Amino acid sequence: MFIDVKDTIKNIKEEIDIIKNELTFEPKLVSLVVEPDKSTLSYLNSQKRSAKKYGINLEIVESNNLVEDLQKHNEDRNTHAIFVARPLKKGFTELDIAKNISPFKDVEGVSLYNIGSMFYEKELFIPCTAEAVVKIIEDFTDVKGKNVVIIGRSTTVGKPAAILLQKHGRDATVTVSHSKTENLKEVTKRADILVAAIGRANFVDKSFVKEGTIVIDVGINVVNGKVVGDVSQDVSEICNLTPVPGGVGSLTTAILMRNVFRAAKGEF
Repeated sequence: MFIDVKDTIKNIKEEIDIIKNELTFEPKLVSLVVEPDKSTLSYLNSQKRSAKKYGINLEIVESNNLVEDLQKHNEDRNTHAIFVARPLKKGFTELDIAKNISPFKDVEGVSLYNIGSMFYEKELFIPCTAEAVVKIIEDFTDVKGKNVVIIGRSTTVGKPAAILLQKHGRDATVTVSHSKTENLKEVTKRADILVAAIGRANFVDKSFVKEGTIVIDVGINVVNGKVVGDVSQDVSEICNLTPVPGGVGSLTTAILMRNVFRAAKGEF
């Protein structure tokens, strides 16, 4: 069975509408991009059109020095939120973003301050995809005491999702697995909830799961011109699986847009 995330997205859009009605201006989101290729610019222009539908002015800025431009837009009162496009080039790293972006404009939830706050169970801006994963799980089941296995240890999904799911009040038991995990299938088959976030098309098949497992597919891969996840679609025959596209990715976009409104309002 495929998990329907429409109601979860609807809830986020309702949050947006509440904040939007309290603002008297159009929020501005700046997307910094270093040495963009055609595909990156195409994606950003698509996001720009999507942002406009929400009532957000997304400005794409080609950056020659990411650190300097982050500091510039941190100080710019007309910039309410900042997003850094990937992939990063010219030797810049994720840590450069985390150290230099203002936590109050950090709608991706990647700054050292926001990540550190999450560690101490204070959720300000948190990584959007990780939040999407947690919201889908919470809307589908009571996570308390459940055995959750995450495949992937990225700073934007695997690690933050693990922290969020262990928070007091959620109380999941979390195992983070990765490419060096021995006997991976034995680990994943013990999961009540499996989160696949590794960036390998159709990697997880029926042999990884037990019947009835809740499977959250975070992957976005292109195979023969078609978008597919990290999980083979036939897993839905024995498990509850989020679709790709139309699952985690769609909710992540809505959460990012909501965070822009939160930043514009100055909630944090």
